[in-house]
Amino acid sequence: MALGLPDAITACLFDLDGVLTSTAVLHRRAWRRTFDDFLRPRGEQPFAESDYLRFVDGRPRYDGVREFLASRGITLPEGEPDDPPDRDTVHGVGNRKNDLLEAIIRHEGVTPYPGTVSYLRAVEETGLGIGVVTSSANARKVLEAAGLSRFVQGLVDGVVILRDGLKGKPAPDSFLAGARLLGVSPEHAAVFEDALAGVEAGRAGGFGHVVGVDRTGQRDALKAHGADVVVDDLAELL
Repeated sequence: MALGLPDAITACLFDLDGVLTSTAVLHRRAWRRTFDDFLRPRGEQPFAESDYLRFVDGRPRYDGVREFLASRGITLPEGEPDDPPDRDTVHGVGNRKNDLLEAIIRHEGVTPYPGTVSYLRAVEETGLGIGVVTSSANARKVLEAAGLSRFVQGLVDGVVILRDGLKGKPAPDSFLAGARLLGVSPEHAAVFEDALAGVEAGRAGGFGHVVGVDRTGQRDALKAHGADVVVDDLAELL
């Protein structure tokens, strides 16, 4: 099992935020501020870490807005993709979150996990295909800022998901698209995910190996949702 993967694996499909880079923390902060600003005038309880993990983590941005607000019994009009961030529509709320995230990234930068860089180098040296599959529409900026673009042979991000009408995680569509980009069948590809919706997507797509990356203390949940193995850091697989 080179790289900690079954011998049949010829390509690796990585989620971005929380797997390759520490930007999942930045996403959580942007979501919390966005939803707290929305909920406070309505007398609702603040957005919690459990809300992020259950309703938002790993999903396309507007799906996350719909899922979380539905959990609070709130329904908003869809609006339009270019709605301003102060408009109370699904797109407006999602765009506010994106504006906040971009501001945080500009101010604080992006750091890849050291173990991830080591693992990517090993995957590249072994000759396996490398793809990134993420719901984030900011993936190209994040990969570039983190110095990881050179490793990536195929990218399916939030822009591609919207353009091609793909269902977001936990549906397997985006990972299947990533496998097609690399020219491999799902059974010969490994999925690396930190989100419960992501490991569900990997299992639903029939991928050959699903690696859960536990950055938030949800090891058992990652296993229950479909991970074959769970690690705290990708370097553990080397």
